[in-house]
Amino acid sequence: MSRVKRGVTTHARHKKVLSLAKGYRGRKSTNYRTAVQQVEKSLQYAYRDRRNRKRDFRALWIQRINAAARLNGTTYARFMDGLNKAGIELDRKVLADLAVHEPDTFASLCQQSQAALK
Repeated sequence: MSRVKRGVTTHARHKKVLSLAKGYRGRKSTNYRTAVQQVEKSLQYAYRDRRNRKRDFRALWIQRINAAARLNGTTYARFMDGLNKAGIELDRKVLADLAVHEPDTFASLCQQSQAALK
C-alpha cells in the first residue's frame, strides 16, 4: 500500500476553523485548540439566539404597543381584547410599526377597540 500523508486535509480543517474564529480576542483567533473550543461555543450561542431573537422582538413589539395604547387612554391587554372583539386581525409587528410611524392610524384603532369593548 502507498503511504498517505494527511497534512493537506489537516491544514484545510485548521484553516476553516481559524477563519471562523477571525475577530476573536487573544489566542482564540490564532491557536487552533482554543479556536475550536470557542467556535463550537459560538455556534451554540448562534443556534440558541436565533430562537431567542423571536422572543426579544415580540417583547419589544408588545412594549411599543402598550406605550402607544396608554397614550390613547387604554392598556395593552384591553386594547388587544378590543381588537379581537372588533374582528381586526393585525399582528403585533404591524401594530408596533403603526404605533411608532403612524400614531393617528393607531389612535383610530384604539377608538375601534374601545368601541368594541362597550
